[in-house]
Amino acid sequence: MASELRETLPTFNQQGNEETADVDITNWSALTSTAFAKSWGEAAAIVGLAVVVIAGLELLLRAANVPAYTMPLPSEVGSALLGNFSLFAPHLAATLRVLAIGYAIGAIIGIVLAGVITQFPFAEKIITPYVLLLVTTPMIALVPLLVQKMGFGPAPRIIAVSLAVGPMVMINSATGFRRTDLAKIALARSYGASTMQIFRKVRFPLALPMIIVGLMVGAIFGMLTAVGAEIVGSGEGLGNRLMFYSSRIQMANFWAVIVILATMGILIYVFFYWVGKRWASWQA
Repeated sequence: MASELRETLPTFNQQGNEETADVDITNWSALTSTAFAKSWGEAAAIVGLAVVVIAGLELLLRAANVPAYTMPLPSEVGSALLGNFSLFAPHLAATLRVLAIGYAIGAIIGIVLAGVITQFPFAEKIITPYVLLLVTTPMIALVPLLVQKMGFGPAPRIIAVSLAVGPMVMINSATGFRRTDLAKIALARSYGASTMQIFRKVRFPLALPMIIVGLMVGAIFGMLTAVGAEIVGSGEGLGNRLMFYSSRIQMANFWAVIVILATMGILIYVFFYWVGKRWASWQA
């Protein structure tokens, strides 16, 4: 039984302290190792530092008399963000639409492929070279070719986002599936559980922390790919606005779009951190 399990479930031998060797939603980076603030004083200190940095940058740019076309003042960026948000909103919606559709397709395919290659080792030998090809190839490079074949609609960008998201989700999910305890699977089989029942009741729940990490990384990569694809070949989206404003030297609007993109990235991070705390905090 043990040899049979080892043939269908590759494992990684870890050295050292297993508690620190595990990678999950709660410790995949130092930013998630503790709460944001334990008291109002800590929160005030964090916010205060941000205010000092922004105010210091404002004073420095004013003192150095830096031209606005080189680096606009933070106050000018804030004014552009608030005053021109109605101009950014349709392009923000276009970016979110492409990201949502491409991400959903890539994430679903990635999780399914992760389940397949961990259940059938021979499938991994067939799929792995293509996954490595997708990981090492910038999907943005395919956008001009896809635009030639499909036009300037959202389809080329959706395909690029899907190809960027899928491998990230698959790699992390497969790692989670493979780290399932062999003893738990052997116990489930001794009670007559089928392969699908073992997958649903044992492997998937235990792999959930790594799956969430893969979904988080895939979402961030998907957002970067969506913006890059809009820069390369699109008439809409925040990436297109970056090209538009930089070509017209409207740097306040340019940096306002950068702030929107940075906020999107932070919200993605916070969302999956919350999901991990809610559904996978048991591993910590």
